[in-house]
Amino acid sequence: MGNRRRVAERRKTNPAVLGGMIAVVVGGAGFGVYALYGGGAAADSRTQPASSAGDQNAKKVKTGPLSAKEVSTAAEAFLTAWQQGKVTEAAAATDDTAAAKALLTGYTKDAHITGVTLTEGTRTGAKVPFSVKATVSYKGTTKPLTYDTSLTVVRRAEDGEPQVEWHSAVVHPDLEDGDTLVTGESGTPPVKALDRDGGELTEKEYPSMGSVLDGLREKYGEKAGGKAGVELQVIRGKESKKAELSDKTLLELSKGTPGTVKTTLSPALQAAAEKQVAAKPKASVVVLRPSTGEILAVANSSKGFNTAFQGSLAPGSTMKVITSSLLIEKGLASADEQHPCPKYFTYGHWKFQNDDKFEIKGGTFKASFARSCNTAFISQAPELDNDSLTKQAQQVFGLSMNNWSVGVPTFDGAVPVQSQAQMAASLIGQGGVRMNPLNMASVSATVRTGTFKQPYLVAPTVDNRTLATASRTMSASTLAQLRELMAYTAAYGTAAEAMSGVTGDVGAKTGSAEVDGQKKPNGWFTAYRGDLAAAGVVQSGGHGGETAGPIVAALLKAGG
Repeated sequence: MGNRRRVAERRKTNPAVLGGMIAVVVGGAGFGVYALYGGGAAADSRTQPASSAGDQNAKKVKTGPLSAKEVSTAAEAFLTAWQQGKVTEAAAATDDTAAAKALLTGYTKDAHITGVTLTEGTRTGAKVPFSVKATVSYKGTTKPLTYDTSLTVVRRAEDGEPQVEWHSAVVHPDLEDGDTLVTGESGTPPVKALDRDGGELTEKEYPSMGSVLDGLREKYGEKAGGKAGVELQVIRGKESKKAELSDKTLLELSKGTPGTVKTTLSPALQAAAEKQVAAKPKASVVVLRPSTGEILAVANSSKGFNTAFQGSLAPGSTMKVITSSLLIEKGLASADEQHPCPKYFTYGHWKFQNDDKFEIKGGTFKASFARSCNTAFISQAPELDNDSLTKQAQQVFGLSMNNWSVGVPTFDGAVPVQSQAQMAASLIGQGGVRMNPLNMASVSATVRTGTFKQPYLVAPTVDNRTLATASRTMSASTLAQLRELMAYTAAYGTAAEAMSGVTGDVGAKTGSAEVDGQKKPNGWFTAYRGDLAAAGVVQSGGHGGETAGPIVAALLKAGG
């Protein structure tokens, strides 16, 4: 349950020199209806020799962008063959014949799907969306199946001819490569998940609940006393299981009898969280109760993958909360003492700088934390051991040990031991550090109470689980200074605008993390107010104070 999730970004081979909150990067019947696209080949769909220009017998390889005709012809060949039940022919129209043939064969044989009708939508470049209408039949029970998916046409390496790029998601959007579709008696009974007040949690009312409900069913279906029904399911393959994706029900042919599982979710906060993330295309947020570790809300605007619990993303400057606790403990920083914040600092042959190359002359560590000065942290790297940050994250904050037992699959953070520039980058939440909103909400909760309490969605008394613990706590002086840093940032620093109007005992930290291929960084925000702690991320959103900050602040207000 605490295994590493898929990583949502790649590290650059050479670091970008960035600053502030961005920092360093390290088979059926019938014929479908097709919308055919006319026109000849595009002018830039040309050919070139496959070998040297002097070889007159060299095979010509088509290059250049695919024309509309090439895309539609390749798509039509694949879809027509699939619809007519010509699995071998359909598979041959893809770039992975063996994988395509296996899945398309299982589509009929194992999933018992027949009467397939495929209808193309409007092409966008090389991507062709299409709708699927079919019938699922099992032991006398029949139900219709409808869904939308898409395919992408690419050029074949050998000769440049167009063919369908094969991924299992072509067959159904919920499939990862290596997954299969099976219809039969479900091995796991369904569950009826309840919020903390006894109300039922449904995906219809709470769109983010899909992956959570799947996880609850997988863990508690049999324990809760339910009875399995007959379903069309996605059965996860080896790679999906490594990523801890749960089997997923796509269609229920006959109802099972669900068992009941009570969660810690607050219906009011869950509804508020759903509303907040819906306004952003790739936003995730988690709200905790620091005094107990209870998870009060979890929401993602993107469906299918629970980034809030299972995401593996560089947390940017929110990591400076953990780093600050380390520096204060080691006597390398103190909230109200002067601390260097130069424009640049070079370590491990990498030159680091602050956002807009700012510097703070004669400023305190509190000022550097509030403004999110990268070099204030990087400059302390020579005084640290390679494993210093790793130990601090594990021993004080309970992270990066893969032992959380939340009740559903989670990724528990990663703070690997690194050296040179990568170690320095980790101090500001880049390098090899990976987190998600659950992890960073827990960090704020630990600061609020002074003791790590493992977050949980289902009470450990339900199944006698043992929750993870941290081996030590911060000293009273370190904790007081860390709270002072976060309170000052909420009032006067990069978090001030978002936290305006959030009253009481509050603290916050913003963060941004550059991701290769994105025009804007991922924006992060973690904060606490009274007995609430929350963290959120908006991918490709920009600076955390402007993107994730308003989401987190709104939920802290909603929690009273």
